[in-house]
Amino acid sequence: MTSPGPRDHPDAVRLVAGELTALFLPAHGMLCASLARRGVEFLRRVDDLTSAAQTGATAGIPLLHPWANRLDGLRYRAAGREVSLDPASHLLHFDANGLPIHGVPWPHLRWQVIGVGPAFVTAHLEWAGAELLRVFPFPHRLEMTARLGTDGMTIATTLVAGEEGAVPVCFGFHPYFGIAGTPRDSWRLVSPPLRRLALDARGIPTGVDTTGGPCEEPLGDRALDDAYGLMDATATFAIEGGAHCVDVEWLRGFGYAQVYAPKDDDCIALEPMTAPSAALSSGRGLTVIGAGERFTAEFRIRVE
Repeated sequence: MTSPGPRDHPDAVRLVAGELTALFLPAHGMLCASLARRGVEFLRRVDDLTSAAQTGATAGIPLLHPWANRLDGLRYRAAGREVSLDPASHLLHFDANGLPIHGVPWPHLRWQVIGVGPAFVTAHLEWAGAELLRVFPFPHRLEMTARLGTDGMTIATTLVAGEEGAVPVCFGFHPYFGIAGTPRDSWRLVSPPLRRLALDARGIPTGVDTTGGPCEEPLGDRALDDAYGLMDATATFAIEGGAHCVDVEWLRGFGYAQVYAPKDDDCIALEPMTAPSAALSSGRGLTVIGAGERFTAEFRIRVE
């Protein structure tokens, strides 16, 4: 039996601007499940969303919340709170080292659409209820607006702290890209000047940074899972191949990045992050906003 595609989901919101289309699934984590031009798909891992949802895997463009990438264990302390996670919780997903990764998987987060038009959608998510607060005991609201233009898409996400107290800001996105008709070993990765974060064997930053770039290099058959800090307030990464180019622009609020490219897959993830991995434990690069305050982060994808 063929698994249902993104367009078969009853809650799908389709955006159109010129030749560019996008598809969002608000009831499934506000996942962006398609970004295509004239039927050519630029997102990857969207062919079998049912299996991805069942396993907690990332796909398309998922929001990673309340933390991006990994924690360094089942305990963290942030904004004056000590948190112990339950390893049996169905709201957690773990990497090969047994570390909690990517926050609460997208299928468990049901967003409510509060505004929609031909080329935009706005939705919100209330972080409340016992299950969610056991994972991240900081009541807040998330608001997301996606706007499609004829050359790309902008996604703005705002975290609004509840009146109960301060909230750590640690979310990110995990966009998977590919270039149709062009083999992976001919893709070129373009990156700006960056601080590379040294990682231990578990993928956790050690606190040692090196600077480098900008650079342009072939992706080839390399496997990547590298962490970076931005050197400027904005930055642009790109993947180029054949006649196509996908740019990801860090516009505001995202001070960190992860570049992930599994060796045997025709995809690469260029990931905007508000904080590095394990920031809820280390405090490194972590922003904490006070009760009632707002924090907005925004990035743009350009398809050429």
